[in-house]
Amino acid sequence: MPLEPAIESGDRSHTLAPVESVAQISSMLLDTDPTLDPALAEKARVAAAEGVVLLTNDGTLPLGKRPVAVFGRVQIDWFAVGYGSGGDVKVPYIWNLLAGLRDAGVRVDDELATRYSTWSAANRPAFAATWGEWPHHFPEMAIDAADVAAAASRADTAVVAIGRAAGEARDSILEPGSYYLTADERTLLDTVTAHFSRTVVVVDAGNVMDLSWVADYGDRIGAVLFAWQGGMEGARAVAGVLAGEQAPSGKLTDTIARSYEDYPSAPNFGHLDVNVYAEDVFVGYRYFETFAPDRVLFPFGHGLSYTTFELTTEATTDAAALRLEVVVTNTGARAGKEVVQVYTGAPDGALGKPARHLAAFAKTRLLAPGESETVRLDVHLDDLASYDDGGATGHRSAWVLEAGAYPVFVGTDVRRAAEVAAFEVPETQVVRHATEVAAPAHAFDRLVQRRGDDGSAVASREPVPTRTVARAERVLGSLPAELAPTGDRGIDLADVARGAASLDDFVAQLTDEELSLLARGDVTMDSPLGAPGNAGVLGGVSASLRAKGVSPVTTTDGPSGIRLSAYASLLPSGTALASTWNTALIEELAALHGQEMIRKGSDVLLSPGMNIHRDPLCGRNFEYFSEDPVVTGRIAAAVVRGVQSTGLSACPKHFAANNQETNRTRNDSRVSERALREIYLRGFEICVREAAPRTIMTSYNQINGVWAHYHHDLATVVLRDEWGYEGVVITDWWIENAVDPDFPALEDNAYRVRAQVDVLMPGGVKRDAAPQAQADTTILDSLAREGGITRSELQRTARNVLGLVISLKPIVDARTLEG
Repeated sequence: MPLEPAIESGDRSHTLAPVESVAQISSMLLDTDPTLDPALAEKARVAAAEGVVLLTNDGTLPLGKRPVAVFGRVQIDWFAVGYGSGGDVKVPYIWNLLAGLRDAGVRVDDELATRYSTWSAANRPAFAATWGEWPHHFPEMAIDAADVAAAASRADTAVVAIGRAAGEARDSILEPGSYYLTADERTLLDTVTAHFSRTVVVVDAGNVMDLSWVADYGDRIGAVLFAWQGGMEGARAVAGVLAGEQAPSGKLTDTIARSYEDYPSAPNFGHLDVNVYAEDVFVGYRYFETFAPDRVLFPFGHGLSYTTFELTTEATTDAAALRLEVVVTNTGARAGKEVVQVYTGAPDGALGKPARHLAAFAKTRLLAPGESETVRLDVHLDDLASYDDGGATGHRSAWVLEAGAYPVFVGTDVRRAAEVAAFEVPETQVVRHATEVAAPAHAFDRLVQRRGDDGSAVASREPVPTRTVARAERVLGSLPAELAPTGDRGIDLADVARGAASLDDFVAQLTDEELSLLARGDVTMDSPLGAPGNAGVLGGVSASLRAKGVSPVTTTDGPSGIRLSAYASLLPSGTALASTWNTALIEELAALHGQEMIRKGSDVLLSPGMNIHRDPLCGRNFEYFSEDPVVTGRIAAAVVRGVQSTGLSACPKHFAANNQETNRTRNDSRVSERALREIYLRGFEICVREAAPRTIMTSYNQINGVWAHYHHDLATVVLRDEWGYEGVVITDWWIENAVDPDFPALEDNAYRVRAQVDVLMPGGVKRDAAPQAQADTTILDSLAREGGITRSELQRTARNVLGLVISLKPIVDARTLEG
């Protein structure tokens, strides 16, 4: 049967061709664009399938060859990805669920399928022309009880597909059709469950939505499958899992609560100007496992299989680490994969700690029935330290292990993990000293954990420690030494690349104008210096720079694909990838994606997105990975390693605390330094230390009153000085105008360069009528002022940018091109 035309993806304006078979897809890829690789599509399908999470199952799944009636228009109009730059890919095709089920050999009720197909073709989804005004859901086809009963006479199992989407500049909202079911969807479920003894619900969404209805329907729903948006191959992957071609092995990377109001962020999300992160370090399961375990519907790490597993653990410890050998045995009748999850606890101490936090994880290979695999994982004691931002332990601005027992738990989700060992810390010790960074300027109360008289954890409040460090003194103390300008000595960047000259020699010959040009992109998106449809170009943005061998560096939007004018593969969303818990698979997928970047002319992929799922309503959660920083960091590192294995650059984003789309360019994230370091920076730290990304993007928002693109504490003190980052920092597209409060001779781009946010992207300044009309002169203006930006700071930025150019490009001596 033909593949029904799915919803238009990417810009939602081009028509997708029907496809008759998997073989035709390969042929179509070659006809549409021979640079598209079927191997990448296949790897994407595998990843999408491994990311599917089976929430409940009473034996209704797998479907096998039973006759099945499929309900819900999303079976046709499948949400393959969320909205905005993260998924706006010109994709050659998208599988939908109906076609995927047929491809998997499921006996779909044709009469009902034809009715949905005909109705969907006549009632195409409406997409607003305004950016950010995309639909959260599509109106459902009306179907009466008699038609459902008729379908039940032809099929013994029903599959109901429910879909949701959110995206950039489009947070989910607490209304039916977004976070909640619509009345029509409730009616559909009521009617279907009344006539079918077996009902499966497939949730096609990139973000967590309300699932309280799962408990309401009880055993009337036999299975619930959460199908994170899996890209162009996603629906086919979901269908394969439903049919039993493979067992599900995805695990939740977020806690699903009984109600939205149960989330600790709920009172402090969605505000226009300020969001107070009052829950502090108690984000997601850290909160629920500590204070409200009874308010969890599905715990962090949860996910069922079609088979069963047994875990046995042997632990050996020394003073610094614990080595775990976990034997995983498939005790069921089907092949499958399992994820081993390691959690740790901590003594309450003076700081108060979450009951558990993830320390390590690993996924097995495919295990046949009766087969075993030994998974080896290490837990380092230093990684269990907490950050003391107020001196409660006597060690302010330090990572501290407080005295007491640190139990270690192993299992297949946070709730079922059992204690297998413990560290004992005889006295409080400092793991490493740090320095106060980005501390709050405004006082607020934060959540802390204390013990009640009965020994239970009690939610208490305390004033957050506020800022004590003078920024001006810190900045002046870190200014670099100036290279004496030499004028043009004829040194080409190719000389530096082959070791015939130093990078400092090259930088010293640059004019002030050239130095300022290296600190911005080529003004416009879709720069003529890069592949058509690019996000922007940096590096060789002027003829004089290119004459010295500085190549233009092309950036393209991600993470779910390469956003260009040409066709490109649409990959699984960030949450889908993270739900695989399979870093090796993700690295392989990213490496193939890097090869597509080479073929398409992209040097820097603006990916991975790695902001924390602080609240389920954040519109871009589909781009991101998890509520947990360890999952976020490890998955992001896998993406970066894969992309950069091809010689290109990934660009983790958005640095940092960008957890809301509403008023995202003005909103202030007010967060304690402890929560910032333990939750919102931790994933970036893991990614930087394990994968060394060549580029990082700042966020739009303010962090404790300072926009990220001006944040010296984050871009210099933490990122470069503490973590040893050596790459380029770029802005998200455009910046907010501001004068440096400590150095009034600096504003806008001069203020930004002082923070060591190297490049304004795409390089133009926002104007009401033309948001990328021109580049500004604030750098050169400040350079000419007393107390303004220094040439040495511009030279420092030039080194960072030129280091990226050398790492990415085969440097051709520009002198050989003359004439």
